[in-house]
Amino acid sequence: MLAVLPPNFVDAEPSASDSPVLLFNGIPRFVSPPTSTFRGREPMLVPYLTERPPVVPIDVGRQLFVDDFLIESTTLKRVFHAVEFYTNNPVLKPDKPWEIEGRGPMAMPFSDGVWYDDHDRLFKMWYMSGYAHSTSYATSKDGLEWEKPSLDVKPETNVVQPDKRDSSTVWLDSREPDARRRYKMFRSHYDGKSWGLSVHFSADGIHWGPPVLRTAPAEDRTTVFYNPIRQVWSYSLKTKWENVRARRYWEVTDLVEGPQWTRADEPVLWIASDRLDPLRDDLNVTPQLYNLDAVGYESLLLGLFTIWRGDNNVPTGRPKPNSIFVGFSRDGFHWDRPWRQPFIPVSERTGDWNWGNVQSAGGCCLIVGSNLYFYVSGRTGSAANRDAGGGTGLAILRRDGFASMETDTTGTLTTRPVKFTGTHLFLNAATAAGELRVEALDEARQIIPPFTLDKSIPMTTDSTSVMARWRGIENISALAGKTVRFRFHLKRGSLYSFWVSQSDNGSSMGFTAAGGPNLNGQFDCGPTKTETTTPLDASRKPTE
Repeated sequence: MLAVLPPNFVDAEPSASDSPVLLFNGIPRFVSPPTSTFRGREPMLVPYLTERPPVVPIDVGRQLFVDDFLIESTTLKRVFHAVEFYTNNPVLKPDKPWEIEGRGPMAMPFSDGVWYDDHDRLFKMWYMSGYAHSTSYATSKDGLEWEKPSLDVKPETNVVQPDKRDSSTVWLDSREPDARRRYKMFRSHYDGKSWGLSVHFSADGIHWGPPVLRTAPAEDRTTVFYNPIRQVWSYSLKTKWENVRARRYWEVTDLVEGPQWTRADEPVLWIASDRLDPLRDDLNVTPQLYNLDAVGYESLLLGLFTIWRGDNNVPTGRPKPNSIFVGFSRDGFHWDRPWRQPFIPVSERTGDWNWGNVQSAGGCCLIVGSNLYFYVSGRTGSAANRDAGGGTGLAILRRDGFASMETDTTGTLTTRPVKFTGTHLFLNAATAAGELRVEALDEARQIIPPFTLDKSIPMTTDSTSVMARWRGIENISALAGKTVRFRFHLKRGSLYSFWVSQSDNGSSMGFTAAGGPNLNGQFDCGPTKTETTTPLDASRKPTE
């Protein structure tokens, strides 16, 4: 079913004829295709962080504090957070004959895809089975215990695409009106002449049609994602720049009819690992950007940057010590990478499932209650074969938990001017040992009665979705359509995000990444429930 766009999502033309078209968040939309802003080993410049919109519309998604885009002033400290690994990893490992074929045993997404399908109410995973050998399929009811069903594509196996491949991307496209094209596969392989992508469609994710398109040359570790901010399909193309791995960018609105590049160096140079990426202690080599997967999450684009930081295969047999770093984009092209520590790291213990080559899955993450689930590949390696033991692990993060604004005493955060059409203010905060209160300010920074600090009911809970309330006030509909600021007063706690909902169920109308139970498609439009449990409890229960 084709999802309905939330209010103010579609680009709107400003009244002045010479003004730029604006994105849903007030940022100017630049022309397509984007002009390269590649800076080599220097971090990418992010225009919307230096020239911010005078007023930020916030009708789409939870508003995260991963940067200063929404912050006018604060005495709080920003803290970034890494994932926690599920204790029963790996959740998928090579244990079938067809997963042992090739250079090394593999049952892992090499991008590929992990999605929640609302139609079937199942978690679904596509993964590399056998080293570069085929693509297989697994399902789960809870995202923790996975099954490999016996299918008819290659009888008595779970193989769904038997052709050779390197990297591959599978996308569950909830926007697609044609049911025959609901699933999309972008299979990177060598056709005897060059590397490139074959594009396949499927109605069920199991039976894939022949290629509808073969792209022009593209190197092996090339991936694809849907960019909901620009409303285009974006190719994340592996390339070489000064003999190191980097990425080129190409976008189309129509995968089949849209214009394709004609040579490998035609797409614009986009991004590479830069001088802020840390060296490993044991390898004095320049880091490289091995891959970039991305997905729309709430009000921004989440990027998972696989960073290669050397290769000490000899004499230990260790797989490449790649880790996943995180980045964010609010315009769909420029990336802010404010935290330069591994978000999803490799293990430093020989023989662990993720001793090396940790890489992301297509779709990046799923929203499961108060948690985000990240499925990643890892390899155990061995002295005889560093590509041995390719399995799939689960990493868990609090919902919106990439960064928090914190204090162990007291502090405030005042947003920049915002505008919305919703009626209920919601927060993601951990204040069980303190409290959080809110007041509203007008354009002149004057407090707006009755949304005052003394009427604000203190929030003293740890919840990923709690409604802000004022005594005697039913909702904030009186502020809708006006330019306001919110000032948060925090005492001993953490603030992760805020948003204004059209409903008291807390739905955000934000992008839902790879989906999840009770989200109903590409936007968080409910039904949802206000979360009141400690966010990581769900990840621990199965192993208690």
